[in-house]
Amino acid sequence: MSAIDHLRDLIGRHAAGRRTPTAVPGLMLFRSEGRSVPLNCIYRSRLYLIVQGRKRVELGTHAFTYDDSHYLITTVDLPVSSAVIEASPHQPYLALSIDFDPAVLADLLLSVPVGGDRGAGDEAGLAVASLDEALLDSVRRLVALLDTPGDIAVLAPLVRQEIYYRLLTGPLGVRLRAIAVADSHLTRIARVMAWMRTHYAEEFGIDDLARLAGMSAPSLFRHFKAVALMSPMQYRTCIRLQEARRRLVADGDDAAEAGFAVGYDSPSQFSRDYRRMFGVPPARDAARLRGDSMLIAQEVEEERLS
Repeated sequence: MSAIDHLRDLIGRHAAGRRTPTAVPGLMLFRSEGRSVPLNCIYRSRLYLIVQGRKRVELGTHAFTYDDSHYLITTVDLPVSSAVIEASPHQPYLALSIDFDPAVLADLLLSVPVGGDRGAGDEAGLAVASLDEALLDSVRRLVALLDTPGDIAVLAPLVRQEIYYRLLTGPLGVRLRAIAVADSHLTRIARVMAWMRTHYAEEFGIDDLARLAGMSAPSLFRHFKAVALMSPMQYRTCIRLQEARRRLVADGDDAAEAGFAVGYDSPSQFSRDYRRMFGVPPARDAARLRGDSMLIAQEVEEERLS
């Protein structure tokens, strides 16, 4: 059995639902027997790998499509729109994600040679690359530990290190290195993003964010946009609107309540921004999502928590 077939079998057996946490720390499994509506969510700092099916991810005006011959990484938490675009009951969408641990990456970097042109730069925080056999096999061995749970405590950290090594020495390694560098532009931007996700409903400006990052305002703006593929204020708007949508669908708020809760003073501005991002006004979008199925409402909530 090939590595990809073995992974399909493993995920098919261990994925209990659409999203399945596992006994292996940082490993999540995904399964879907049909295409999904685009869901707006936060992609965490992780490796994402599909073993069957196809997915489309949009970040700002940029679109990324990947399948079982590619992998996707995110190095900071990014607000995206994602949809399963190829899946069926006969051939379900099967995928996994593995969290990145900056401390483990930092230790590993001490043993990984770094060429002069491979330092951490202002790379986009989301990227797709071709999947090679070495990376695929190391991921297979990590997931296979689900069949021998007694081995997880000892072997999972070792296999995870190998996965990180394959990624660090692969085509997206420069992006991953920046996670482990304590004072890199990426870690400063990540700190700002984390603060924004907590304080999104408050009023703040570029100067406030620049002080938090220890940068000048022009430098913060430039580095933030390079990593997030959007400006800081666009990032805040995405976070606000994603939370507003969750409140509309999962909590049953009306448009005025949701808009006010996420920081909008003007209902008309909230409605304009919401329609620009989701294509329809807030009330109509919430009614459509609730009417389609309760599962969609559950997915909106799960995407927020993942």
